[in-house]
Amino acid sequence: MRTWRKSARPQVTPSPNIWHWPELYETENRAQDCTGALWRALRERCDWAGLDVVDIGCGAGFHLPLFAATARTVIGVEPHPPLAERARDRLAATPGVDVRIASAQQLPLADASADLVHARTAYFFGPGCEPGLAEAERVLRPGGTIAIVDLDASRPPYGDWMRADAPQIDPAAVEEFFRRHDFDSVSVDTLWRFDDRESLEAVLGIEFSAKIAARAARETPGCSIPVGYRLRTRRKPTGLLHP
Repeated sequence: MRTWRKSARPQVTPSPNIWHWPELYETENRAQDCTGALWRALRERCDWAGLDVVDIGCGAGFHLPLFAATARTVIGVEPHPPLAERARDRLAATPGVDVRIASAQQLPLADASADLVHARTAYFFGPGCEPGLAEAERVLRPGGTIAIVDLDASRPPYGDWMRADAPQIDPAAVEEFFRRHDFDSVSVDTLWRFDDRESLEAVLGIEFSAKIAARAARETPGCSIPVGYRLRTRRKPTGLLHP
């Protein structure tokens, strides 16, 4: 069996939000998916209880405790060392959890060592992420699942703001990319709910340009934002495929 070997570190795209505002991103993480819809949809497709989980782009480790509550082992992979250290501090007292500094293109894991590879809004926006998908496939065991959770740029209002800020995003092209790569994609609707307007507007300020953040704040009454996601899953075959 081939094992992972260290080589030159590939190019890593800096995160425009959590790398610069990790404390504020904690507020965003607490607000996201307050209905639990994403977690329910993920469990329906791959219940990780008793399994080995890898979380790519784990950031400061916000999601690792939820996986660790029932998984056999959890490995968080994060390319930005300061965030990886935060994740390690968060999980220091949690058995069965490890955090490693690496990119999605070069996972520090052996072949066929994971049952679930999870990536949530970790720059899997279609074309260009092929090396990361290949690495996820490499580390999955037969029958394992790769699960990619992406914001849905076609769904208002959040998707409208995304496209206004980044016109190059083409939701149809992203859908076609994942369809060609044999992913099953489903829509998941949920809410981001903040404790107060100040927190909501601060988070919009790290997600969008000043102009679009101001527009989003004007178009958002109260302290909640409806947000659409696409959950994309692909299961690794368990044996030879025959025509």
